Amino acid sequence: MSEVKLEDIVSLCKRRGFIYQGSEVYGGLAGTWDYGPLGVELKRNIIHLWWKTFVQDRDDMYGVDAAILMNQKVWQASGHATGFNDPMVECKNCKARLRQDHVEKDKCPVCGTVGKFSEPRQFNMMFKTNVGPVEDDSSLSYLRPETAQGIFTNYKNVLDSFYPDLPFGMAQIGKAFRNEISPRDFVFRSREFGQMEIEYFINPDDWKPEFEKWVKEIHEFLDKLGLPKNMVHELEVPEADRAHYSERTIDFEFDYPHKRDELLGLAYRTDFDLGNIAKATGKNMEYRPKDGSKPFVPHVIEPSFGIERAVMAVLVSAYKEDEVEGEKRSYLALPEHLAPVKVAVSPLLKNKPELVKKAHEVYKTLKKEFGNVMYDDNGNIGKRYRRQDEIGTPHCVTIDFDTLEDGTVTLRNRDTTKQNRIKIADLISAITN
Repeated sequence: MSEVKLEDIVSLCKRRGFIYQGSEVYGGLAGTWDYGPLGVELKRNIIHLWWKTFVQDRDDMYGVDAAILMNQKVWQASGHATGFNDPMVECKNCKARLRQDHVEKDKCPVCGTVGKFSEPRQFNMMFKTNVGPVEDDSSLSYLRPETAQGIFTNYKNVLDSFYPDLPFGMAQIGKAFRNEISPRDFVFRSREFGQMEIEYFINPDDWKPEFEKWVKEIHEFLDKLGLPKNMVHELEVPEADRAHYSERTIDFEFDYPHKRDELLGLAYRTDFDLGNIAKATGKNMEYRPKDGSKPFVPHVIEPSFGIERAVMAVLVSAYKEDEVEGEKRSYLALPEHLAPVKVAVSPLLKNKPELVKKAHEVYKTLKKEFGNVMYDDNGNIGKRYRRQDEIGTPHCVTIDFDTLEDGTVTLRNRDTTKQNRIKIADLISAITN
């Protein structure tokens, strides 16, 4: 388990505009979260890094963005309509409904009563809705519980449009929805969340070496997120605990504040999904090799990343506490490519027009170069540094009276708190390097 306390992360996220409770002004809605200005930037940076790593920097990957609402036959063929269930129990004392596997030592986590639960029953986690003006069985649809099926339903489209060489992958980033019985642990388990998923289509004879390649590539990506190696663990999921479609699954777990828990999954789905589509639709899902050899239905390896779980892992990994000049300091040691704000620019005094004018000039120059730059003149310079440290800003630039004389500024490093005098003309290269 992480040494960082969950309440410290939650407090920082609320205080500094990373993550808010969904519908908070109306009393909130359990299992939903809103991302504030800094949280949006952090999340987008993680998403961009994932897309660049696994799609843009590769020649064997094709992106798609499938509709959230899908024909109900998709979920019938995939098994979700009948099998996407969690066991639910009800506390006979406080009437709280809980996932059976979330009840520890037969004790209700809500009221503390021991040993007073109903018999478990299966609860389907898909959100139901109806499409069109008539509500009947024919108009039934669901908010998708995963993004994977949107990829599988477009496999034939991509095959016909691009005729890619095997192996190839299809990638998608999007929202998924699960009516969790007991959402908890901040954004770790919620009812609305983002997924970054790949379905990698392979020759079944090659699945073992291809699977091992993905294990290696996942670890490389987690390094880019700044997650310490000793906080990431591989769990070989036993057959009894694997999803119905999986022949092999590795859960990549992370030491979250609440416990070691799943960060992402890597599954070998065989030809389960394409086979089901072929059976349900009568359409041919075979791949025809370009060398003229016998057609076959590809098998699939699926790396599935949860966006919110990645955000939470990054925040936990980056959260640090130390002491500066006798005062406790908390800060986010975020990798620069993930930081919501790369540079903050401040005039030493905001009531001196000459300093403010120069500070705005420097701000505009850096803003044009880096984009995510903040102008900060709220409070004294020490408070500004602490605030920028807490949101993970790697560099602070201060314009003072010496700037007006010799064209130099103070460049402060977040992690070391060291300050150096840098010429304005050299600022961009100093920050970049």
